[in-house]
Amino acid sequence: MNMRRQMKLGLSLVSNGTHPAGWRLPEARADAGVDFGVWKAMAQAAEAAKIHFMFLADGVAVRTAAKDDDTLSYSGRIDQFEPLTLISALSAVTERLGFVATASTTYNEPYHIARKFASIDHISGGRVGWNVVTSWSEAEAVNFNRDRHLEHGVRYGRAEEFVDVVTKLWDSWEDDAFKRDKASGQYFEPAAMHPTEHKGENFSVRGPLNIARPPQGHPVIAQAGSSEPGQELAARTADLVYMMAQSKEAAQAFYRSIKGRLSKYGRPENAVVVMPGIMPVLGRTEEEAAEKYDAMQAMIHPKVGLSMLARHFGDLSGHDLDGPLPDVLQESNGVKSQRDVLTAMARKEGLSIRQLYMRVTGAAGHLQLSGTAKSIADKMEDWFASGACDGFNIMAPHHPNGLTEFLDSVVPELQRRGLFRTEYEGRTLRENLGFARPANRFAGRAVSGPGAAAE
Repeated sequence: MNMRRQMKLGLSLVSNGTHPAGWRLPEARADAGVDFGVWKAMAQAAEAAKIHFMFLADGVAVRTAAKDDDTLSYSGRIDQFEPLTLISALSAVTERLGFVATASTTYNEPYHIARKFASIDHISGGRVGWNVVTSWSEAEAVNFNRDRHLEHGVRYGRAEEFVDVVTKLWDSWEDDAFKRDKASGQYFEPAAMHPTEHKGENFSVRGPLNIARPPQGHPVIAQAGSSEPGQELAARTADLVYMMAQSKEAAQAFYRSIKGRLSKYGRPENAVVVMPGIMPVLGRTEEEAAEKYDAMQAMIHPKVGLSMLARHFGDLSGHDLDGPLPDVLQESNGVKSQRDVLTAMARKEGLSIRQLYMRVTGAAGHLQLSGTAKSIADKMEDWFASGACDGFNIMAPHHPNGLTEFLDSVVPELQRRGLFRTEYEGRTLRENLGFARPANRFAGRAVSGPGAAAE
């Protein structure tokens, strides 16, 4: 039996692909974001390659910092499926592949999220995960009766309580609560029902949930915040932690930071899987891969590049594109950790504004790799073996070819090296990631009804 440590691999797929100009390539499907046939084919190809899960990033708005409609019209990420709707359909045409969907704690209520993810966990046979986000875009705020986004610290305080309420709701029924006894007529065991009775700073939720406990107990929880509050939330609540790192050293530092926080919450180091994102561009030779990458980069319209930077730095269009970032930068209420990473990178490497957006726009600040299947596998193996990660989120530059090229060439190379599995270990996402099924926190209590589950 092979007991060698192996990578976890997820697919981070968005709209028409990660690269903002990828949709413009001749071989790309420019309408992939709203073509279910494309998503079905990609999911089934991912399952054939034994990928752990498909992750769907999302926001509840046309998220852009474009300064006007003309600038916005150059964005290829306007139309895309709502992720929970999409994974409900994809789970019906797959059997083992997991699905992780983004849902915001700022623009949802805990009962909605607990119910939806429990439902899809039942529908999929235990293959769903929730990517917990606090949202970063002002464009989302104005779609939900607000003039401005909640302040960063307030969002994370709400998120902490939100996750607690959701997991309590998932535990509001014990696993064997529903007897459905036709002879006696009793449908459930009263002592196995545990109304949540939560009253906190942000939420008041009685419960119980109106669906049985999810097959996984708790659907897998993912988190991507790299700020101090984000890392604390991840260490306390997450199973999967996504990260953005441009260098192995940065990835190692983040990896140590997350793993080092777990003990204070009584969690072992293997309770959390840390996965950086990478965007691979593949060629039969290094030269061919570089040419493909350069061709995509050349298609990035300056209006798109500046809009991407505006999320972190405000409008830079009045500055010389071939000059440095201005000394005084506009404060951001968005993803502060990404802003800090990009600022440090630009200052350290002396990047111009144009060079900065060319560097980060392609993979949204994540690591961009171009090369052969062997050289990309080499890089992944180096990071994996050097304490930088437990696996990777693969960010396809365009759909579907940008994904299938990786599945058809890099995955077999990793399998030949013994770094990636050749079969699924179980049926649920938790089983396939090596996570234990959480016990119900209320199981064994002798009473039910109001107050029984209160903390």
